[in-house]
Amino acid sequence: MNTIKAICSLALLCWSLGATPALAVIDGQQRAQAAGRAMLGTPAPRLTLKTIDGETIDLGSLYGKKAVYLKFWATWCVPCRQQMPHFEHTYETAGPDMAVIAIDVGFNDSIEAIQTFRKKLGITMPIVFDDGRLGSAFHLRVTPTHIVIGRDGRIQYVGHLADKDLDTALVAARAPATHGPHAEAVANQDSPPIGIGDMLPKKSLRTLDGQRFELQNGGAQQKATALVFLSPWCESYLAITRPEVSENCRKAREQVGALTGDPRVRWLGIASGLWANSADLREYRAKYKVTIPLTLDASGEVFRAFRVNDVPTVLIAAAGDRMVRRIEGGATLDAATLTQALDTR
Repeated sequence: MNTIKAICSLALLCWSLGATPALAVIDGQQRAQAAGRAMLGTPAPRLTLKTIDGETIDLGSLYGKKAVYLKFWATWCVPCRQQMPHFEHTYETAGPDMAVIAIDVGFNDSIEAIQTFRKKLGITMPIVFDDGRLGSAFHLRVTPTHIVIGRDGRIQYVGHLADKDLDTALVAARAPATHGPHAEAVANQDSPPIGIGDMLPKKSLRTLDGQRFELQNGGAQQKATALVFLSPWCESYLAITRPEVSENCRKAREQVGALTGDPRVRWLGIASGLWANSADLREYRAKYKVTIPLTLDASGEVFRAFRVNDVPTVLIAAAGDRMVRRIEGGATLDAATLTQALDTR
């Protein structure tokens, strides 16, 4: 029954990506399992979480005592919504030997939207709003993603569907540890965020065409740099579940397209790796005739470095590589706005 629900719930995603429902189910499961394969059997990250209600959860303190079930989800994600009854039932029946935690991926979402969603569906499990650290630590690629950690603190299961395989993993995770004491895992430590007034980092990114894009521009004829944070499915998928965000993504794409001829600026589109791979990004480029260089931030490293949680977001660094402007949501990006940003001292 759960598999049937998952197939039906993925129909909207399939439509937006131009695939059949059955193919989307396979695609989502394959993406989740491929991303999580290297983690299976390894010590789970020891991170301290803060719920939206202000409670603290120390994952490291749970390892060795309880199994842990994490579900990554978003309020705009249709299959996440459909799987919530299974998730809530698991929480209500978990007992003292399993911790069940909902992790909102923090991508184009808000605590207010989560609170509304929680009230509407009657969700009672603890909810964490991710700042990107958890998604990175657990190699998040699709929503929903289920992570099951055994009582020995090792990752036992990664998947996309609420099906019998997940249920089997949840039962197995409660078994006494068989691998000895939990090994220490290095916590995911991010550098301080890069904000207005800061220098662009000395980092080289590979574009979709295999070229290198140096974030620091340097050289005698230095140009300003505009970084466009995007998602290739924003305009299509979110047209139903977040129409205002979908419209903002469309407008930002068109506004950027109208400005790419400005000789003072070099552009780079940075695509989130959530529900996107290189093939998806190429399809996006072809469909919308995008001409700026594009790169896929598969791990979310660049999004986290600049603390970008929403698309569209455009960051502008003036000549000299210093950040001067952040343009988010439905804010206008036109020639006057660009010139004003570049004249910032």
